[in-house]
Amino acid sequence: MMLRIVDELIFSLRREGFSIAIPQAVDVARVVALVGFEDRARLRDAVASVVVDRHAERARFDVAFDRFFAPDRARPDELFARLRERGFAVHEVDALRQILVAAAESSGLGDSQGLVALTGTEGELDRLLDAAGIRRALAPMTSAAQAGFFAHRVLERLEMPKLASATRRIRDALREALGEERGSALAAVIAEELERVRRRVRDHVERTAQRRNQGPRGDDGPSRTAFATLSEAELDRVRRAVRRLAERLRGAERVRRRRALRGRIDVRRTLRRSFATGGVPLAPARQVKRRDKPRLWVLCDVSDSVRTTSTFMLEFVYAVQELFAATRSFVFVSELGETTDLFAREPVGRALAEAYGGSVVSSAHDSNYGRVLRSFEARYARSIDRRSTIVILGDGRTNYHADASDVVGRLRDRAGAVLWICPESPSAWGTGDSAMPRYAAACTKVLLARSAEELEIAAREVVARRK
Repeated sequence: MMLRIVDELIFSLRREGFSIAIPQAVDVARVVALVGFEDRARLRDAVASVVVDRHAERARFDVAFDRFFAPDRARPDELFARLRERGFAVHEVDALRQILVAAAESSGLGDSQGLVALTGTEGELDRLLDAAGIRRALAPMTSAAQAGFFAHRVLERLEMPKLASATRRIRDALREALGEERGSALAAVIAEELERVRRRVRDHVERTAQRRNQGPRGDDGPSRTAFATLSEAELDRVRRAVRRLAERLRGAERVRRRRALRGRIDVRRTLRRSFATGGVPLAPARQVKRRDKPRLWVLCDVSDSVRTTSTFMLEFVYAVQELFAATRSFVFVSELGETTDLFAREPVGRALAEAYGGSVVSSAHDSNYGRVLRSFEARYARSIDRRSTIVILGDGRTNYHADASDVVGRLRDRAGAVLWICPESPSAWGTGDSAMPRYAAACTKVLLARSAEELEIAAREVVARRK
């Protein structure tokens, strides 16, 4: 029994993100054998001395350890033992066991992982979720906002929907075998157990996303951390950093303009002018370089999945629009709405609040990139020339609508450049409803913006296109 609990504890800690090698697992078993389970605080300190490598991880370990031994937590045992603990008789549990086997065979679920997840121990469920197939299914996930989609994918791999569809036959068989009252009570518990497995899967997916998005945090704070995992205070720090970047770029542009007013020395004109002074260049002649500012067009997806990134991008565009001859900004979800005048007459905070408040475009629908891109082309393509830089910010998830990637190709042919800023990892491109591979082939360049550091790189690339 002790080794079984240790096994469950180790899998629970691994699920929380702790790397426990086999020698460490052996040491944990030795520690438990020496200390015992009576004094939980002493046991927690002893296991921590084996598992925790860094002081910063100790608090997280304590939370995971206490959660495992919480009084209201189901003991690491199989379903049938839990049912006996809830007061069901041995013959009722045996009847359920036989009915589950028969239902599994008739549904083709005899050796399914879903049946193991339902009837096995919590450790067995942990092993299923830690399997290579589940890890591959979760590999494209880049944000906690995608947890629902990927939890559904994991449940399908475990064949849980097929098992859930068999619960009606199980309920009817239980009523017939045990009577209306006891059969219905046992069927209700099975429904609760299925819901418990779903919650465990969802929690596992969310924790996986959080661990994956927690990048290293150095002296620059949250700049390398994915937007999805930042707190409100950290988002404010990123917002200030974006504004400081815009100020630096504007300052550099002012210096460049002052130098451009003088111009570089024109050697030929200076030599010709020096003939009047005996070959001495007393009045150097300078080149006056004509420089046409390009135009900037910005289209930002403001749906929930990319809202943080697009907000920072719009703030940046608002701050650096003086670097371009003309800047026109748009937001979209399923429709396209222009925010150029809004940003011209309102402070940035109020303008962003209106842009995201539904007064420009409705956020009640799913993103429809095909409709938005065709609308933009029909209304504004004639105004785009080689001095135009088009920036599109979005994750490229079309909700299975037409992607209109051909429109992006035509805009690229007319404009100087079409830059696509994507807040989603390339590993997720092409999965589900993602059309990013087609958009990437059609545009000039794709820039990643999953964190403040990547957004700054993308912003500098946008500004560099004005040269």
